Amino acid sequence: MTGHYGGWGSGYEHEKVEPPKNLKDLPRFLKELIGGLFGRLGYIFVLVWKTDPVILFTMLFISIFDGVMPPVGTVISANVINEMQTIIQQRTAAESSGTAFSIGFFGSAVLTMLIVLFVYRIINRVVNRISQSIIRIAGEKVVKQVKVQIMEKAKTVDLASFDNPTFYEKLENANREAGNRPVSTLQSTFSILSNIISLVSYIVIIARIPNMWWMSVGIILISVPSAIVSFIYRRKNFQYVRFRSKDRRQMNYYSDLLVNKDMAKEVKIFDLADTFIGKYKKVFDHYFSGLRKLILEESFWHVGIAVISACVNCFFYAIIAYGVFKGDFMIGDYSKYTGSLTQIATCVTTLINTSASIYEGTLFIDNLIAFMKEKQTVVPMTDAPVPVKYGIPHTVEFRHVSFSYPGTERRVIDDFSTVFRPGETVVLVGLNGAGKTTLIKLLTRLYDPTEGCILLDGRDLREYDIKQLYDIFGIIFQDYGKYAVTAGENITFGNIGIATDAERMEKSAEQANAAEYINRLPDGYDTPLMRIFEKNGTELSGGQWQKLAIARAFYRDSDIMILDEPTASLDPMAEQEIFNQFDDLREGKMTIFVSHRLSSAVIASKIIVMKNGRLSEEGTHRELMEAHGEYYTLFSTQAKRYIEGGRDMEDEIITDGGSPEEKSRPDRHGRLKDLPGENSLPQE
Repeated sequence: MTGHYGGWGSGYEHEKVEPPKNLKDLPRFLKELIGGLFGRLGYIFVLVWKTDPVILFTMLFISIFDGVMPPVGTVISANVINEMQTIIQQRTAAESSGTAFSIGFFGSAVLTMLIVLFVYRIINRVVNRISQSIIRIAGEKVVKQVKVQIMEKAKTVDLASFDNPTFYEKLENANREAGNRPVSTLQSTFSILSNIISLVSYIVIIARIPNMWWMSVGIILISVPSAIVSFIYRRKNFQYVRFRSKDRRQMNYYSDLLVNKDMAKEVKIFDLADTFIGKYKKVFDHYFSGLRKLILEESFWHVGIAVISACVNCFFYAIIAYGVFKGDFMIGDYSKYTGSLTQIATCVTTLINTSASIYEGTLFIDNLIAFMKEKQTVVPMTDAPVPVKYGIPHTVEFRHVSFSYPGTERRVIDDFSTVFRPGETVVLVGLNGAGKTTLIKLLTRLYDPTEGCILLDGRDLREYDIKQLYDIFGIIFQDYGKYAVTAGENITFGNIGIATDAERMEKSAEQANAAEYINRLPDGYDTPLMRIFEKNGTELSGGQWQKLAIARAFYRDSDIMILDEPTASLDPMAEQEIFNQFDDLREGKMTIFVSHRLSSAVIASKIIVMKNGRLSEEGTHRELMEAHGEYYTLFSTQAKRYIEGGRDMEDEIITDGGSPEEKSRPDRHGRLKDLPGENSLPQE
């Protein structure tokens, strides 16, 4: 098979079969097409079997039942009418001859057939209701099975995959379709069996008409074109929806912006609602124009075929009616034969349409298969990973490390070499985009270097067991997690490998200066946060969330503490308290800070200055200030702004006659005068 699940920089494509180049190539085409179809069907059967084998056996029974019952119902209904006609004829004959008509209703064959018909309909309805319930239950169970599979897979997927738009398309499609597609596709597959049983039964009924067996052939031939058109346009619709996936994502994005509570403030303030509505309409018009064309084309073909089919059906019905007129058939036979012809046409159309539906369903299952095939590349480079040693001083060495994000050529990290020694407090500084956060992701092996290597205690990071490696890092990212659970759980998520320790949790909150506001919450540490699920959920400020994230890092008690802009939402006083806490509690452990507030760099035992992904300078605060290099320029610029901010504050206090307590009002530049650090270098 050709085609691929698009890699970096390419659009996603489902697995394709290359069209035949000539007649000799047709067997290969059919083999790959049918093989791919049955391969995907097999995947669905295995998926449902793993969910619950009873589902498969139940659906098999229901499909056989559904195939047998319609022809049986047709025959029973015809016999009821025929028995009525017989009774009427006998009554008429008796009245004509002057003899008494002695057959009563309660002893007649009509009542017997009505009872049979009544029992048939009860059984049919009961089984249909049971079938619907089973399908609903099966659907829910399969959705759970698929969602768990997706979550289990997601936890092993590389971070690089999440940075790939193609990956998100596969993930979106798998989440959207894989829940209901397996059961619906399986249901369609079993309905093929039902339709084949019904079709054969109706053909047998028609074949018993003297010299009219050809009617079944004729009705099958006239039904094929409509089914083929449906098949073709199902495939066209599938391809259109797939290749317009970007349009659908854009429409979802623009519509979600206006109902997203986190975006509501900015959308209102900047009056962006009409802009996004306009963008939605523009994308929709582009998407809908092609879809409307396909719908109209398909309708045109179906209307033409329907007119021809109706004419042929009328001709066949007239022939059967003529037989009734001549006395060759009874009235019930007319109902039976015309109903059989209609059902043959329906079965043929359903067979082809269902086949198309199955094919389409299996193509959508490709989304799930493609997602599940996503390969994990961040794995130990040896068959027997080296265990990580805990509770010891660690040394980290970068050796000529370079890194480019997959699908790009620009080096975010370029020939970077340095050593972080045991017990050091390392601060990474540099302008936005210098590569500081990326370096942290490489150190924690969320990515692997494009070139060079990173050593932990003299060994390549890639030799260690991944999970054990992650366990030695306690890290707070810029975009730290905000979990819609209780305040206490937000802290204990820092180390789920141990039993919840309430004393340790509260101590961590105190160390992060979060205990004070947590204790003021309605239920303290048991207070649910965010209003996603709970009506009494509490929304925290940015600074409060950041303190909670820091408490989570304290709770982890790891060997290497990494803080990527850990205090960006905190005021300078709170920031200094947090830094003091880290300095007191690290107990000789390595600590790595990424910060734009260079005041935090003063306490560092090593400052790494990064510029364009390269190591620009390295040393202590005093050494780098004396060198008058990049760090000196950054620090002096920031310090100058602090001083100017302070002068602005003093000028306004004198001018306004204000008191020191009023100094928290914004200055003429819109800055909070007691928060000069908020005007430091922008976040990376």
